[in-house]
Amino acid sequence: MMIASSAAAYMTDPAPAAVPLAAPAPIHIAATSLGVDFQLHGRRQRVLHDINLSVPKGSFVSLIGPSGCGKSTLLKVMAGLIAPSTGEVSVAGIAPQEAARRRMIGLVFQDATLLPWKNAVENAAFLLMTGNTSIKRDEAMERAAAMLRLVGLDGANDKMPSQLSGGMRQRVAIARALALDPQVLLMDEPFGALDAITREEMSRSLLEIWESTGKTIVLVTHSIDEAVFLSREVHVMGTGPARIIETLPIALPHPRNEESFSDPAFTRAEARLRGLLIESHRTKGHGR
Repeated sequence: MMIASSAAAYMTDPAPAAVPLAAPAPIHIAATSLGVDFQLHGRRQRVLHDINLSVPKGSFVSLIGPSGCGKSTLLKVMAGLIAPSTGEVSVAGIAPQEAARRRMIGLVFQDATLLPWKNAVENAAFLLMTGNTSIKRDEAMERAAAMLRLVGLDGANDKMPSQLSGGMRQRVAIARALALDPQVLLMDEPFGALDAITREEMSRSLLEIWESTGKTIVLVTHSIDEAVFLSREVHVMGTGPARIIETLPIALPHPRNEESFSDPAFTRAEARLRGLLIESHRTKGHGR
């Protein structure tokens, strides 16, 4: 009787509503069998070999690996600055060169490369105004000022580059890239020249910018801690030949803060990445 009653209850009670699963984010950057060759002293040298990479829209991923493994070259291919020798790469479904032409890509390098005769807001507006006659100066300056506020430089509009610290100059460079309102932000060791404390501050600021804008960010870094703290996924590159040897998801919950560094998930990811990099250095040293 009890079994029958239970069965009847299941038949008469309304079925619980199915909870829809969140659809995976579309792939924003894709590389398939990507290879890059350079000519060096009259000989062809393979710089990247058989790179297969998928970056979901709105994701934050890092590229990490030993010096000379092709991280910056891969980033430049994504930016449309270097054409692949083999394979394919796309940004939002189109060639990177076309995506760059449509200003869908923002670039930040280790050197802020600010124009010394322009103040902070003029530097932040420079790319927006260059080659874009449809935008008026006042509108460009207003957007640039908003981006300076976003990167934590409110009140620094009139300061010249010589009056800014290294960290502040990098914030202007990030604001300059964001002023284009790109879909993708590509960053090549943007904090590499900064001291440790400033670097940590910039990492926290970058995480806040990513969370508030939803941009797709790809970061090249040599810092394991930085890669784990910032990323949803880390692509580890190796040499002999230059390729991606492992993709490591970072199971570190958000929001991330100082306590994240003592989270067991952080410790596990850091240990795994360190082991992979040590092995990659050994392989590089033996020329394999």
